[in-house]
Amino acid sequence: MAKHGKRYNELAKTVDQKLVYEPEAALDLVKKTANAKFDETVDVAVRLGVDPRHGDQMVRGTASLPFGTGKARRVAVFAKGEKAAEAEAAGADVVGAEDLVEQIRNGWREFDVLVASPDMMSIVSRLGRTLGPRMPNPKSGTVTNDLTRVIGEIKTASRVEYRVEKAGIIHLPIGKVSFPTDQLVSNFTTLLNALLKAKPQAAKGRYLRGIAVSSTMGPSFRIDTQVAQTISERIGVGG
Repeated sequence: MAKHGKRYNELAKTVDQKLVYEPEAALDLVKKTANAKFDETVDVAVRLGVDPRHGDQMVRGTASLPFGTGKARRVAVFAKGEKAAEAEAAGADVVGAEDLVEQIRNGWREFDVLVASPDMMSIVSRLGRTLGPRMPNPKSGTVTNDLTRVIGEIKTASRVEYRVEKAGIIHLPIGKVSFPTDQLVSNFTTLLNALLKAKPQAAKGRYLRGIAVSSTMGPSFRIDTQVAQTISERIGVGG
């Protein structure tokens, strides 16, 4: 069990773990209880009714958050010729081909996200064992011909990639505590709508098992899953 500091424990005393909140109220509480000396990240944890050990219950994809996460990310792109020029113009931090493969093979890891044009996957595949889940992947949208859009979304931190963990939980940042509550709510509902759309057909029973939000150093607040689902679905239909 993780050990927490005195400040966290004092904050935790003010939280009734039995209560569940509507998304806006929970995110407002996250902002009010975040008192670190830096702009804390707001994180969401969603427990899903899936067993990721089975391939047909894997939940993985991307969502484009309307207000971003507030975190700048470094992007490395596998591309040649016109696509390499497009990637550079879009703001990629590093662009390369065989040379980039060798760099990574030799231990270079100064990137947050890898992107590749489809024609590069024959050489990128050599890094499969080296990179594992960090490999560019069509399912996560990081193998694409639309490099300008994808790099732009990643660099502005609007694009987040989700992947369910072994315990059936998805953890993701949805902004900073400095964001207005309405922006955090919008990011939250956008993400939840993406997760609802990604529900595997093989998933049985209740899909949303639990949702909690917290700041980097603060306590977590549970969200009413039914209310959250209703709001997210309504926004999804409206959008």
